[in-house]
Amino acid sequence: MRENQLMDPSGFVLLSDFVPDAVQEIRYYSTYNFIGERIDGYEEPCALLTKEAARALKAVSNEMIVQGYRLKVFDAYRPACAVKRFVLWGIEDTDIRMKEYFYPDLEKQSLFAEGYIAKLSSHCRGSAVDLTLLDMKTGKELDMGTPFDLFSEKSHPDYRGITDEQYGNRMILQRAMIRNGFEPLSCEWWHFRLMDEPYPNTYFEFPVSSEYLRR
Repeated sequence: MRENQLMDPSGFVLLSDFVPDAVQEIRYYSTYNFIGERIDGYEEPCALLTKEAARALKAVSNEMIVQGYRLKVFDAYRPACAVKRFVLWGIEDTDIRMKEYFYPDLEKQSLFAEGYIAKLSSHCRGSAVDLTLLDMKTGKELDMGTPFDLFSEKSHPDYRGITDEQYGNRMILQRAMIRNGFEPLSCEWWHFRLMDEPYPNTYFEFPVSSEYLRR
């Protein structure tokens, strides 16, 4: 793989240009995430995606707006250096300051075996997104039974130890995403990958930055 290809953002877009109605809360730019600090490679709190994934997500957004919902995006394209940071934290770092919020029932070393941290992430290929739904009447997130990035069996999309309403909310999101070409992940209700992704074997390195995108 050529290094210049890994740093080439020409196939990517700002999600806000395609889905301006989506709310963005880019967690890995903030300190409120499972590590507890801003993650390497996140230079701006903005969502980037491949053009193909952004178009598909626009179709999801249009469908959801008709039903009274808006998309709320927590993460989209993720630089490979961010994944390396996750892996090093999981293997070597003894810091567990965010354990009670994000993995209260698991030891951090088990996060790999459980599938919550991967050495290669589909986010780095630019066609995966982490998101939820907002109720346009209340402005609040739909109750999905767990918050984003809770590493727990309770976060599995098919987990039934939640209320019918919470499970139904998960299915509203999941069905809309599947109808528009995305595939869910078995252990995270919020994670979806474009099935016909344009870069299935490329793990990009460029930063999350609107300025870098314009170069």
